[in-house]
Amino acid sequence: MKIVGLMSGTSYDGVDVAAAEFTRAGETLRLRPLGTASLDYDDGLRAEIGALLPPGGTTIEAVCRLDNRLGEVFADAAATGVELAGGAADVVVSPGQTVFHWVEAGRARGTLQLGAPARVAARVGVPVLSDLRSADVAAGGQGAPLVPAFDALLLDPAAGPRAALNLGGIANLTVVAPGAPVLGYDVGPANALLDAAARRLLGRPCDLDGARAAAGRVHPGLLELLLAEPYYAAAPPKSTGKELFHAGYLDDRLAALGEPVAADDVLATLTELTARTVAAECDRHRVTEVVAAGGGVRNPTLRGRLAALGAGRWRLRTTDELGVPAQAKEAYAFALLGWLSWHGLPGAIPSVTGARRAAVLGSWTPAGPAYAAAASAPPRRLVITP
Repeated sequence: MKIVGLMSGTSYDGVDVAAAEFTRAGETLRLRPLGTASLDYDDGLRAEIGALLPPGGTTIEAVCRLDNRLGEVFADAAATGVELAGGAADVVVSPGQTVFHWVEAGRARGTLQLGAPARVAARVGVPVLSDLRSADVAAGGQGAPLVPAFDALLLDPAAGPRAALNLGGIANLTVVAPGAPVLGYDVGPANALLDAAARRLLGRPCDLDGARAAAGRVHPGLLELLLAEPYYAAAPPKSTGKELFHAGYLDDRLAALGEPVAADDVLATLTELTARTVAAECDRHRVTEVVAAGGGVRNPTLRGRLAALGAGRWRLRTTDELGVPAQAKEAYAFALLGWLSWHGLPGAIPSVTGARRAAVLGSWTPAGPAYAAAASAPPRRLVITP
């Protein structure tokens, strides 16, 4: 079965595309990577998404327009994925762009992703799976993270506790250990605050290669204020996003500090924040290895600091060493979730999300020849029988 997985994360810089072929042999599911690609959002679309995100206000008109514009971008991405799959795919998984994740008193109440799946289905002519988080939220879960289903199958816990780390806009961690339930949760910001600072202080979308952070020094007072965030002390299951960690959040902490901080020092401090919060969680679970993926692995300053904090306790490596491109791991993970949903199997793990039961994820948008046999000829009339 060939599946195209799409992913656009909290950094909202573009869509990652992965095409995979799945074959099953008994209890083993084999994933053959068929190729990856990335489609960048243009500056205008990034601005539209940013304007819609909290704490900004919006209108239903703006939501509708963005939903359909994103749908066109995801349709292009899906078409690219079908090409990678050799010109034909069975399913496309298009989870959309998260614009709001409603968490109240530690409990997820709802979640909203935009991306007009009908436009994707119309473009590629195969069934599209979307809205992957809502079923878990309806079952009492956080609706995130969902990638632990992939991590739990990929990582062998027999050698001891291991962690999978994703460094996207938000850093999330999956922990597998012998005889223990799978754990997974959002640790805190990875690139979210770093990118917000780069836009605000440098006029750039990011601190490329962490160069400005490497030139700066950690500001102890600012770091102390940032580490005081209550979210870090909350017990999992938990999830977060730019509803909490946005540019205004950083502005508030800088204002509370009451003294100016050089741009490079702000970036160095935010890098240290991510490294320390992630390392603390890895230490807490006494893992022996951390397998990282996501955009943050391209930041040598962040990656180097993580490696230094884990030295002597856990080894840091990337998913590339396991055959999964680090930049496309989440897209491959969503392709796997599509395979599970197609076969009526749960994709969310209750020990991760806190749900009452394991939910089969997503909503299907039908399209094209896959449904032709079920609808050979349309009916001409309807008769009501007693």
